[in-house]
Amino acid sequence: MTACCLLIFISWKMVLNWIWIAFFAIAFLMALGKTLFTGDLQVWSDIMNSSFDQAAFAFEISLGLTGVLTLWLGIMKIGERSGVVEGMGRLISPFFSRLFPGIPKGHPAMGAIFMNISANMLGLDNAATPMGLRAMQEMQNLNDRKDTATDAMIMFLVLNSSGLCLIPISIMMYRAQGGAANPTDIFIPILIATAIATLVGLGALCIKQRIRFDRVICGWLLGIAAFVGLVTWFFSSLPADKVQLYSTFGANLILFCVIISFLIAGVRKRLRVYDVFIEGAKEGFKTAVMIIPYLVAILVAIGMFRASGALDVFTGWVESFVAWLGFDTQWVGALPTMLMKPLSGSGSCAMMLDVMKANGPDAFVSKLAAAVRGSTDTTFYILAVYFGSVGVSKTRYAAGYALLADITGAIAAVVIAYFFFV
Repeated sequence: MTACCLLIFISWKMVLNWIWIAFFAIAFLMALGKTLFTGDLQVWSDIMNSSFDQAAFAFEISLGLTGVLTLWLGIMKIGERSGVVEGMGRLISPFFSRLFPGIPKGHPAMGAIFMNISANMLGLDNAATPMGLRAMQEMQNLNDRKDTATDAMIMFLVLNSSGLCLIPISIMMYRAQGGAANPTDIFIPILIATAIATLVGLGALCIKQRIRFDRVICGWLLGIAAFVGLVTWFFSSLPADKVQLYSTFGANLILFCVIISFLIAGVRKRLRVYDVFIEGAKEGFKTAVMIIPYLVAILVAIGMFRASGALDVFTGWVESFVAWLGFDTQWVGALPTMLMKPLSGSGSCAMMLDVMKANGPDAFVSKLAAAVRGSTDTTFYILAVYFGSVGVSKTRYAAGYALLADITGAIAAVVIAYFFFV
């Protein structure tokens, strides 16, 4: 990895490092202020008890996720080996060849891009990252200015940041582990929100890069928009008490059909599907164990921040301002998840889990936090890792358009959550 690569990656790490330290520092100052000005001595016990509780909670979450994560990564491995991901790449080939006019037809970069986006859409994060790094390396081979991002690189990064995902497995798993009555009830809202974020980010970038809106591009964009519109229209025509029932039914039906289709594809490929499942399941177990340190680190910091009263003060200020503007304030509890999402996947996950623990998994704000987390991907992490891997330091307008997709996804998630869950 080049010095430039290290600089970009370390810069992102430093931002997260200071945010993590800030949680502890603010909690300490808040507790000190309470003690000095109100005589509150109990706050110190509350903070330390919260740190122990949150550490145990992080371990329980990771342990409980092991079974579900093992199941789904096993299923996804069948889909990967059976050629479903590759088939999706071929399906979207005409569309992508127009989004990346600077990449010659048949170039290895295009194949890696197809595989990366397809894997992301199926929730195959472990498979998507190496494919994404390969795509960046191939695009760098076509780059005449090695320190500057090309239009194709920016398009690829914005597509990743907008986070279009058909199956938000991890979020549904966290909700199931948290005891949600219907863990999949956020499936349809996330699908709509992430589609809207992708449409806005992609459309704006096509205008910026002066990509011609021909029949293929217009057809795909209109197709995505029509799908979102059709789903929205269908649920808006239902009685209020039936929206959640049918959205849960639709989500579970789609997920089970995905499982069946993967199995059928595996049988047609003459795979030993059971053995392939076990191979993927082993990866699921390793993944569940690997996330423990990250969850402990973030959840403990957030728990101490909350126990000190600092989080209540912050959300109280925002609630007061929102109420002064005349808007409903129920969504404010999910604001920390929104703010953390572009910076850190583990951080936003911890924020979502903290909201679920504090309010219950079936509370409106908990469902909204889940929808927000699933609406887009971790923008600054993606920019740091992908650009850093090829030594690109001049990212041009990539961050701005990626954040446009982030903001759009968060706003869409709030609006859609009110429609589905209030």
